[in-house]
Amino acid sequence: MLKVTKNAPQMAIIQLGQAFRNFFAGRAKHPTFRRKGVDDRFTITNDQFQVAGRRIRIPHLGWVRMREELRFSGKIVSATVSRIADRWFVAITVDTEDPPKRPAEHKGAVGVDLGVLALATLSTGERIVGPKALRRELRRLRRLSRSLSRKQKGSKNRAKAKNKVARLHARIANIRQDSLHQLTSDITRRFDVIGIEDLNLRGMVRNHHLARSIADMGFHEFRRQVEYKAARRGAAVVTADRFFPSSKLCSTCGVIQDEMPLTVRTWTCPACNTTHDWDLNAAINLARYAVSSTAYACGGEGSGGSHPTAVKPALLKQEVSIIHV
Repeated sequence: MLKVTKNAPQMAIIQLGQAFRNFFAGRAKHPTFRRKGVDDRFTITNDQFQVAGRRIRIPHLGWVRMREELRFSGKIVSATVSRIADRWFVAITVDTEDPPKRPAEHKGAVGVDLGVLALATLSTGERIVGPKALRRELRRLRRLSRSLSRKQKGSKNRAKAKNKVARLHARIANIRQDSLHQLTSDITRRFDVIGIEDLNLRGMVRNHHLARSIADMGFHEFRRQVEYKAARRGAAVVTADRFFPSSKLCSTCGVIQDEMPLTVRTWTCPACNTTHDWDLNAAINLARYAVSSTAYACGGEGSGGSHPTAVKPALLKQEVSIIHV
């Protein structure tokens, strides 16, 4: 502890206290010990470091070059230095004013149906196929993992092999994040009412035939990004109940089918003889659910669900600028 700034263990104790408060309040799981070499990071307060252009001064390390300058202006609160694979990042928290809201283009409501074959199907007929980064890199990941398992523990060759696996995992995560950011930014920029589903992901990943594909899509991250980006633009995100029959409900006549196996991608309504695509029909029903729910919330006559999901509040004042150093 004498080799590092005293602020690092102090902030670790403060963060541990916050973790226990979140645990006893039911907001998080019980805190666990960190392992060396896994999620390495430390936090320092604003009186322990200095930012000047594309450089940052960290105690006991001196001046370190950064890839870019600080993006926000305001009071600097803290900085968290973290390592992802063999790259180091610094997340600087800045207390700044709320940025002006950029409203959506008001192209009406849209329903978004998430799936495995296509990441998202919009009620407008657009179909976005996900990158499936893990599936694309799975063969290489298996090869590197086998190479890592054959190395002797504690050797330099094992450290090199471990670094290669970590770099590949980081690449897969970055590809997935990039595609989700592009998709969610496009949706929230165009539409002011967005209808999505409340998926039971824990139950879905129990299907061992689809668990890897479901995890590779990042459904939970998609919902998180849509909610905070829509709040920035003043748009409404309506989450349909997980028991809402979006796929079984005929978008033409409103008849609900009794059973619908996952192998059926197109089906014909027995009442109106309309042939539906599974994903597109679900997206259309989600869009109508979102419109009816927002109309009900505004005092209109809505035929949809009676419990519209509340939209998150406006953007918080604290901005975090993550810079690659």
